[in-house]
Amino acid sequence: MTTAEDPRQTMIRAAELAGRVLETVPTTAHQDPTPCTEWTVGDLIGHLVAVTRRVAHIARGGYPFELPTLLDAEPDGGFTAAYLSGVDGVRAAWADDAVLTATVHHPAGDMPGAAGATVYSQEFATHAVDLAVATGREDLLDEEFLAVVLETARRVVPADRDGFPFGPPVEVPDDAPAHVRLSGWLGREPRVASRQV
Repeated sequence: MTTAEDPRQTMIRAAELAGRVLETVPTTAHQDPTPCTEWTVGDLIGHLVAVTRRVAHIARGGYPFELPTLLDAEPDGGFTAAYLSGVDGVRAAWADDAVLTATVHHPAGDMPGAAGATVYSQEFATHAVDLAVATGREDLLDEEFLAVVLETARRVVPADRDGFPFGPPVEVPDDAPAHVRLSGWLGREPRVASRQV
């Protein structure tokens, strides 16, 4: 199965991108704001760790709401180690090809695993951008990859966001970098998402 046919590969690549950004975040930035206006950098990192656990959980037949969406305390060993371990858990939980056609319980509703992986790709990629923008590390972003994520997001994440964990689309210039256009499509304000290093 090629990368284009297997949304798990895109999901893992997006999760790895978020991990690369997360590894550079100093603890002094944890109280800083992010494009997720209700969350600080520290909150967003705690959410990312929680997301890895939820993504693995649904691949095993669980329901996402059985696990928290945000950690209320730093895990033993720190957030970065917990996140990287969580990504390993995602890889393991999604390794069986059967998960692509199995029904998974996504927050947006029950759907085939392939669709769930596609939607979670958007979440990991968007939060990678959120962290990079919040900490001034847009240089770590892979604009070519994010352009592919954006193309998929425009197909699978409707403008009507009922059930999806994104705000309504925000207009951004057509010639903006891919991370800015992805942020705009998934509800981030361009004045935040377009900030440069």
